[in-house]
Amino acid sequence: MSQDLAIPTVDLDDLRADVPRRDAARAAIREGFGAYGLVYVRGHGIAPESLDAFYDAFTRFTAQPEAAKRPFARPDIWYQRGWTPPNTEQAVAGGGQPDFKECYFAAAMPLDPECKTEHPEICADNVWPDDPRFAEVYTAMGRALHGVGQELLRGAALALGLAEDTFTSRIDGAPHVTRALRYIPLTPEQVEHGVLWGEEHTDFNLLTLLPGGRFIDPSGQRCPPPDPDSGLYLRTRATAAHPAGRKVRGAAPPGCLVAQVGQQWEILTGGTFQATPHVITAPKSPGYARLSSAHFVHLHPHQVLTPLGPFRTAETVRAYSPPVLAGTYDLKTLVDIALAPASALHSLGYRHYDRLAEQRSLPR
Repeated sequence: MSQDLAIPTVDLDDLRADVPRRDAARAAIREGFGAYGLVYVRGHGIAPESLDAFYDAFTRFTAQPEAAKRPFARPDIWYQRGWTPPNTEQAVAGGGQPDFKECYFAAAMPLDPECKTEHPEICADNVWPDDPRFAEVYTAMGRALHGVGQELLRGAALALGLAEDTFTSRIDGAPHVTRALRYIPLTPEQVEHGVLWGEEHTDFNLLTLLPGGRFIDPSGQRCPPPDPDSGLYLRTRATAAHPAGRKVRGAAPPGCLVAQVGQQWEILTGGTFQATPHVITAPKSPGYARLSSAHFVHLHPHQVLTPLGPFRTAETVRAYSPPVLAGTYDLKTLVDIALAPASALHSLGYRHYDRLAEQRSLPR
């Protein structure tokens, strides 16, 4: 594990400041998202108390018996809203091993009504538990993180020499989701076999915001990381010196959050920005849990996933072909990670082949 990497920190205040500070912040964005697939973000305006309230509400929900949580599990909408039980989602490269986590999904931003018809699972209505504060703190956190994402997308566009709204103009009404996660305590046998909380993977969306998590000891109290190797780790871009990339602990400096590149952004930039592989390692002692959260900024489902003009070369077009609608890309990935059934792919393409057969069967 490499701890000596200089992951850039971007202060959002610098993106709004005078030319020298603004240019330095844009350079940090380009370096961070280009070389590492991530940056640390300061000046985001999310108070620690807000994050505490968010995790407290989520903890109240997860502390309930499974029977009380089960009504909020929605396999019919591919777990894109409500509760995802443990051992449900699995990473594409995880070899079939489900992640040891339970999650809650909700959409904090308005959805395009047309997409709710076209993609009823991905753009479903929220599902809220009875806790009166749950929806309030969840929505507030999601909107705050989304605002951070919008500022970074604008700053990144300018850092790449593009129009400021190049990315933000492609996300309005998209199926952005905020997810709270609880990585469940492992047994001594699981710890002995080196089970991971979450297998290494890359996110399939545009940009992910991670406001920081907390460890919970076996007595249920918040605690420091149980050992130096547990928690979030990220893999950097491959280089000649490090062809496998370098793994770095994803612990942001105090007061910062982590922003990382998703697959959609990698495709749009032709690999100039690279999706960040990351893994959640479990402690070497049983009984510990970890709370985490993420906000996933998505492209609008109607957007075409293909390298944008300045990034289109014969090489990048080959690497990211064929072009596909973002909504279709979302559906395929949800099948890959075992949240949507394989039969969901049957919804793609023309579905009215039986019409001619019905017409031919009618009396003449």
